[in-house]
Amino acid sequence: MPAIPAPPSSPRSRARLRTAFRVLAVVEALTWAGLLVSMGWHHLLDGSRSGIELFGPLHGGAFLLYGAVALLTWGVQRWSLGVGLLALLAALPPFGTAVFEVWAQRRGLLRDRPRVPDGRSSRTA
Repeated sequence: MPAIPAPPSSPRSRARLRTAFRVLAVVEALTWAGLLVSMGWHHLLDGSRSGIELFGPLHGGAFLLYGAVALLTWGVQRWSLGVGLLALLAALPPFGTAVFEVWAQRRGLLRDRPRVPDGRSSRTA
């Protein structure tokens, strides 16, 4: 069985992960919106399915990537169980990931938290 990779330990790696989380939160929200508009166009206005065929896979990919990066960010940022679950559940309602990202940023949950040698965060809480 392959070993689970260690979370990023350098400040630069952690910064890249936080950036990926923030970008994917917005991308997931935008593809969700695109899919909803496409479904409305198709079902309510008897329009084309091309928007659904475009945004369906885009949103599916963004949803899965957001979930994976949210799990990594949860571990690296040392979020509580509640915050981590909220990050994952935010992917369900439209625009939830973008709202969670803004909330987490304002609460300081996306700041760098360097690790001390024993693997714990230097932040006490």
